[in-house]
Amino acid sequence: MTTIRRVAQLRSAEKLRQHLDTIGVTLDFDETVESGAAAPLAQPHTVNGHTFTNRFAVLPMEGWDGTDDGYPTELTKRRWRHFGKSGAKLIFGGEAVAVRHDGRANPQQLMLDDDHFAAIRDLRMELVNAHKETYGEDDLYIGLQLTHSGRFCRPEQDWALAPKTLYRHPLLEEKYGMDMSDTIMSDGDIRQLIDQFVQRATLVQKAGFNFVDVKHCHGYLGHEFLSAVDRKGDFGGSFENRTRFLREIVAGIRSEAPGLHIGVRLSAMDWIPFEKDADGIGTKMQWENGNYPYAFGGNEDGTSADLTEPKQFLDLLHELDINLVCITVGSPYYNPHIQRPAIFPPSDGYLPPEDPLAGVARQIAVTDELKAYQPNLTYVGSGYSYLQDWLPNVAQEVVRTGKTDFVGLGRMVLSYPHIAADVLAGNKLQRKLICRTFSDCTTAPRNGLPSGCYPLDDFYKQMAAAEQLAEYKLKMKN
Repeated sequence: MTTIRRVAQLRSAEKLRQHLDTIGVTLDFDETVESGAAAPLAQPHTVNGHTFTNRFAVLPMEGWDGTDDGYPTELTKRRWRHFGKSGAKLIFGGEAVAVRHDGRANPQQLMLDDDHFAAIRDLRMELVNAHKETYGEDDLYIGLQLTHSGRFCRPEQDWALAPKTLYRHPLLEEKYGMDMSDTIMSDGDIRQLIDQFVQRATLVQKAGFNFVDVKHCHGYLGHEFLSAVDRKGDFGGSFENRTRFLREIVAGIRSEAPGLHIGVRLSAMDWIPFEKDADGIGTKMQWENGNYPYAFGGNEDGTSADLTEPKQFLDLLHELDINLVCITVGSPYYNPHIQRPAIFPPSDGYLPPEDPLAGVARQIAVTDELKAYQPNLTYVGSGYSYLQDWLPNVAQEVVRTGKTDFVGLGRMVLSYPHIAADVLAGNKLQRKLICRTFSDCTTAPRNGLPSGCYPLDDFYKQMAAAEQLAEYKLKMKN
């Protein structure tokens, strides 16, 4: 494997361009980042009657730091206050919140039902108040992401996989060493779940959120519907059937929560699952049964994009009067290098088979192509954290040239919560806070610890969990 050069070493535009040429990646950027009212990243944008005064968004992230029964903790509230202080005006989903206990992706994931309503309402106010205190404004547009984790449910403290699936997936069953033949949900199970999504959406509205994000990404249940080509019945096979889950949820929300806006975070491209090779590098799993069928937005061999159906999906969103879509790709479980480009993998990951800048450029290109195809929607892009020091330069270029409407900030907000405010004010970036994609924010929760930036955030550095994480990583090395 060729040694990947660290972004932090690319200290000039010339060095960055030379490196991109060397690795054969096209990634445009502006050499100078503007500030002030005329700056591209400060231009207004209106969607659903709300006008935003900048082009940054905070992406939804699971904190793995709720209580065993799904309530926010002080750690959760601290993260949400940081979202409010970030300077971004669009909070796309805030957090992945499960609609029921057995649909949780981890034992500390937040939940929403009647019992949890007040806690989620108050969590939103933590964010709003932090923004008011910092900027003196009450101009945020906040969504809550509702989810069921499907194949990747781990709701109990033993962290055992407890999947709820839509179809048999030979490669994922091989990867996880599980026969999932008895985990498949019936059409009746799905209809019950649809009713739960709708009921939870009424609580989202009651809690004061501007919109609900009906999650369709990263291998979770909403995303799995889109690749359920082998499933029989009302929810599989044809494109119409595979989007029935979304359409029926939307119809229910329009009926039961009129006026609540809807957004969708979509894995618009997927690949075949990857695994470690003998050197620990990611390599695609072997598929010998003809064209690979389970990658929504993927080509026949599962290692490139075919955006035919994702474009149909965007047309459907437009028909459903869903105006806000956040584009991501892949899954953090089975092909993380395309979904969350990083030089250092989490404990259950693999070394990247490509320079992570290639993954960033791929996500930007996918979003650009989809936006050009269906320009009536408002787009939020993902995958920018690995750009590190160059994030503002690329962010400005993609917004200025219309490749996306908003630049989404995920992991970067954990280490550098006010990066958007610094960029907009023309402040020099604080290099000691820039996310270097060490992946501790994923390694920690995969081993039962809260998610946070242990290397760069002094708050997490001083936690007892930091010592536990260091011991675990040392053990893994040995």
